[in-house]
Amino acid sequence: MKKFDVSLKNKTVLITGAAGFIGSNLAKRLFATEDTIKIVGIDNMNNYYDVSLKEARLKELSQNDGFIFVKGDISDKATIEKIFDEYKPAIVVNLAAQAGVRYSLENPDAYIQSNIVGFFNILEACRHSYDEGKSPVEHLVYASSSSVYGGNTKIPFSTDDKVDLPVSLYAATKKSNELMAHSYSKLYGIPATGLRFFTVYGPAGRPDMALFKFTDKLVKGDKIQIYNYGNCKRDFTYVDDIVTGVVNVMQATPDEISTGAKYKVYNIGNNQPENLLDFVDILQQELVAQKVLPADFDFEAHKELLPMQPGDVEATYADVTDLMEDFGFKPSTDLRDGIHRFAVWYHDCYMK
Repeated sequence: MKKFDVSLKNKTVLITGAAGFIGSNLAKRLFATEDTIKIVGIDNMNNYYDVSLKEARLKELSQNDGFIFVKGDISDKATIEKIFDEYKPAIVVNLAAQAGVRYSLENPDAYIQSNIVGFFNILEACRHSYDEGKSPVEHLVYASSSSVYGGNTKIPFSTDDKVDLPVSLYAATKKSNELMAHSYSKLYGIPATGLRFFTVYGPAGRPDMALFKFTDKLVKGDKIQIYNYGNCKRDFTYVDDIVTGVVNVMQATPDEISTGAKYKVYNIGNNQPENLLDFVDILQQELVAQKVLPADFDFEAHKELLPMQPGDVEATYADVTDLMEDFGFKPSTDLRDGIHRFAVWYHDCYMK
């Protein structure tokens, strides 16, 4: 078990992507458990998905006296420098990114700006926090993705696996983040930990993800598209489990590795891949149970089986051995329980 060497008490934490799904849930958890914490959140509030969802998350966070929100883009270097100069964050959690595998085929520029240029700006700001007379960042934690495993056929996916053959630009940017973090850790002594998230879901999640997207389409009477003819498997990970993993990691800096960098990467996944057709079956049962859909809804008429899409992978499956060994924790929320909570939330927010 790793020793917690970073205290969260009386600390200022910078969370990028604070209006996002994971970022807002992380901030809520930190406020619930640390009454002396200050959180500076930055988000560009772009319209990749419904901005009102992001605004609702921010409204909830703004009820905390320790929350400061900056509307801005991490790809704007001057904005990041100003935040670091003014608030001097002790811990940085970089969750801001242009997400989505398929969207990277349509708008690659957004991925370079946010995921490469934006992360570079975060790294540079962390680096200069070590300049004489300044307050050094104690730990940089950043989001990577299970997408970095690309077409790996060895499962479960281990952080020891080679991940140099990404099958989407999104995956390539996330692997680039890991390489950039390693080099800055090696050169400037910044403790840096990357987290490869596996298919995060839950209430108030991203509308472009399968859970929310399928529900919206079914409610409208549209067909849902199920790729690879339903033969895909995903390691669905409930958002509360993701947040627990992030909070644990924030408090424990990585050990120095052979290169001299204080650097580590963890998988955070449920360690239990689920067939997509089983996922859809549970979803339809829960939507009926919560009266989001009528009991006589014809699901078969609203399913469309399609071939694999460019950039997608057939299966994701997280090896979480390191997470267990270092923190005694692994995600464990049952898929049905997680979907049930989403269906309850969806009914309360959209059906009333």
